[in-house]
Amino acid sequence: MTRLSVEMLAADTVEPLTSAGHAQLGIAVLAGIAVIVLLITKFKLHAFLSLTLGTLVLGAIAGAPLDKAIASFTTGLGTTVAGVGVLIALGAILGKMLADSGGADQIVDTILAKAGRRSMPWAMVLIASVIGLPLFFEVGVVLLIPVVLMVAKRGNYSLMRIGIPALAGLSVMHGLVPPHPGPLVAIDAVGADLGVTLALGVLVAIPTVIIAGPLFSRYAARWVDVPAPDRMIPQRPSEETGESGEVSKRRLPGFGPTLITILLPVVLMLSKALVDIVIDDPANTVQRVFDVIGSPMIALLAAVLLGIVTLLAPAGFGKERISPLVEKGLAPIAGILLIVGAGGGFKQTLIDTGVGQMVLDISEDWSIPALLLAWLIAVAIRLATGSATVATVSAAGLVAPLAADMSTTHAALLVLAIGAGSLFFSHVNDAGFWLVKEYFGLNVGQTIKTWSVMETIISVVAGGVVLLLSLII
Repeated sequence: MTRLSVEMLAADTVEPLTSAGHAQLGIAVLAGIAVIVLLITKFKLHAFLSLTLGTLVLGAIAGAPLDKAIASFTTGLGTTVAGVGVLIALGAILGKMLADSGGADQIVDTILAKAGRRSMPWAMVLIASVIGLPLFFEVGVVLLIPVVLMVAKRGNYSLMRIGIPALAGLSVMHGLVPPHPGPLVAIDAVGADLGVTLALGVLVAIPTVIIAGPLFSRYAARWVDVPAPDRMIPQRPSEETGESGEVSKRRLPGFGPTLITILLPVVLMLSKALVDIVIDDPANTVQRVFDVIGSPMIALLAAVLLGIVTLLAPAGFGKERISPLVEKGLAPIAGILLIVGAGGGFKQTLIDTGVGQMVLDISEDWSIPALLLAWLIAVAIRLATGSATVATVSAAGLVAPLAADMSTTHAALLVLAIGAGSLFFSHVNDAGFWLVKEYFGLNVGQTIKTWSVMETIISVVAGGVVLLLSLII
């Protein structure tokens, strides 16, 4: 599930490396995934090395020249890091600023004061859904995870009870609701109406996020009972010890300025999406300006710069303390970047060896209803390549002719069926799998029991709601 921008799709759809038969490609995929899982679980090898070795095994069994397989891996790694690396880094810096200044304390304390223990998962899914509406998944993760971890730690909540609802809100918005790139590409390919798709997407998202978020988190918390990882949670900064040994209260930034800083990227990216929809003219000066300031990198960079004024300055941070703070904020994510990048490299090798095309070829002869066919094709490509975006684009291209005789509402439902299928069972070939694993401090098995199952629930429930709506409207 590498969730990248539309502009990066070209890097995900290159010419296959090999013309190996379907059976050989299927064996290669299973062998590559098996090697990765075995090296991580049995031999305790680092995930970055395991993904690298699993990619080589995949390429060798698929019959791809070794130099081509290596080129695919490095290209996918570079593309993934280029797409999400800077976002993760800027999000980590912003998270460190929120934590060390005490801004995160203000947010967490306010949430804990306003929401009771029973309503906390519902509060987290609501916050994540609203914030996740205009955001890429990775941006939402890096903005929300520090808050999730601190709420779990301070409120003595199960990490899964709080984290799963937040992840569900982000994931559902990404797969089903425009202006995310996947739904937008599918809308264009199918010829669906944007407004109708948006309205039906929200309608499908509500029951889906409730079931996959607060309700499923009860079981996820029982299956995987882990504390919030201390390495991602800086110490509470509201009290500090001076040179004399006396404890003094640190000044904290206000709740309002802290909230404005967090929401600035959301506002900028949402503004870009709205301007793109209203103007829809790439040559228009206003749209070009918003395309720049609303890009994820610029939006997060603006929040970091604003945070220096609204968070660090009120907390008494001088200029000499900003650079060390940034350095400390970047340190914990070095391993995450490599692992996420390697997951993208494995995904790219799968695509370049022709696995996605293999799934499309096999599915052409399936004789089933259009909405179910669209969901199943997206599921198959998602499982094979790990990319929700590639699954959405490929499935939309294949089933687009079926939308010619459909009503406006059913064309929109076709888009949503594709989006639902593209989220099915995230596993080791998905960069998002490794992102969640590392941020939450889980092992592979725990990530499958929580994150992977949650993604499957989202896919199945959303697909079921889409089919149900197709019988009603």
